[in-house]
Amino acid sequence: MTPETTSLDRLAGDWRIHQLVGGHRFSADDLFTAWVAAESCPRAQRLLDLGAGIGSVGLMTLWRMQPTATLVGLEAQEVSHILMRRTVDTNQLSARVECRLGDLRDAACVPEGRVFDLVTGSPPYIPLGKGVVSPHPQRAACRMELRGSIADYALAAARTVREDGSFVVCFAAADPRGEPAIAAAGLSLRVRQDVVFRGRQAPLITIFVATHEAGPCDRRAPFCIRGPDGEWTEAYFEMRRQMGTDVARPARPSADEVDVDRG
Repeated sequence: MTPETTSLDRLAGDWRIHQLVGGHRFSADDLFTAWVAAESCPRAQRLLDLGAGIGSVGLMTLWRMQPTATLVGLEAQEVSHILMRRTVDTNQLSARVECRLGDLRDAACVPEGRVFDLVTGSPPYIPLGKGVVSPHPQRAACRMELRGSIADYALAAARTVREDGSFVVCFAAADPRGEPAIAAAGLSLRVRQDVVFRGRQAPLITIFVATHEAGPCDRRAPFCIRGPDGEWTEAYFEMRRQMGTDVARPARPSADEVDVDRG
């Protein structure tokens, strides 16, 4: 991996992120996962990001936390792991962020057990055999379920989130596997936040918040990124401001901002 194959882009505030120019690049689903996570558990001190990829979800969540908060990012793919480490070094976050190379399905990768206040994840959405596998290994792993599904993320979260902590995960809104996966892991669904990307279309992604503690589920009204006129909504504009991203509203979002299949 050479400097010519990567870009250094704004992530949150003055934090920057290293990304492959032709590989997986962080997208709106990562931003929404981090936003809901930070809103759900704003005083979290110990954060864990499962399948951390290049670090976008975990780092954006950490940016919203107190300066004493720490993050463990667990990622199985070496190229993404290296990029996250590079991002941590660039932003001088090594005292707060630990990058681990390992498979989230392996409990030995997080031997601490149930100590994390907040666990996040943005798993791939497409089972093998249901879509075209990208020839780019990094993009393929971010889109296809090559190393487990949301069920594996939920099981890993159940092993690692505190009894009074929260698990926040992004999934495809139309896929029925999300809620049963959370229940099968012994967790209770507490929030469902659907996200609409374009006007009156159906939601494309949803953000789940789950806990060990049982309780009612807040099924929130869909969050709309763009209205029927194609312009950003005031709610999305405000969310981006809260997350330290660009506050100047363009006429149309960029390709990266509407990329939800990560392929």
